[in-house]
Amino acid sequence: MVLSLREQKKSLRAEAREKRSANRDINEDCADKLADVFLLHFSLPPGAVVVTYAPIRDEIDPSALNESLRAKGYPLALPIIIGENKSLIFRAYEKGDKLLANPLGIFEPMSSAAGVEPDVLLIPMLAFDRARNRLGYGGGYYDRTIKKLRAKKPILTIGLAYSYQEVDKIPIGTHDVPVDKIVTELGTF
Repeated sequence: MVLSLREQKKSLRAEAREKRSANRDINEDCADKLADVFLLHFSLPPGAVVVTYAPIRDEIDPSALNESLRAKGYPLALPIIIGENKSLIFRAYEKGDKLLANPLGIFEPMSSAAGVEPDVLLIPMLAFDRARNRLGYGGGYYDRTIKKLRAKKPILTIGLAYSYQEVDKIPIGTHDVPVDKIVTELGTF
């Protein structure tokens, strides 16, 4: 029996969540190492606006990386979900800003935070492959957003993940957009 693309992704998402949950004991150490690997391998353009994320569900925590980027003078922002089947928007994120949980439990800046246009997107992933395909939670928010942003200007997309989230092949559809780079605690792709 051949599974549909939707069924293949659903199955892979379940496996990826289990794997992340099973590795909770090493996740924090991996997050710190990820920041070191990122800074060793990437030199972002001065002043580039970097969109990061507030981690949920055992995602690799970019906090150490965020602080390093902020110390180097990069303005940070967080994504905002404005509706189902819509692209993300972005608001400035300063250290200590109050964040509010949206209906999906994702923390976002308050509506009073300034809107920004990003140059770099740091993207969480459930799983990835060596072709830089990523598996998210299935909402398509990043795929739509990347396409929309790239219609305006070049943008660098970097997936952040634990090395153990790598799989042989991510099933992809016509709407799926690979990331430019992937960074784990062990290296980059």
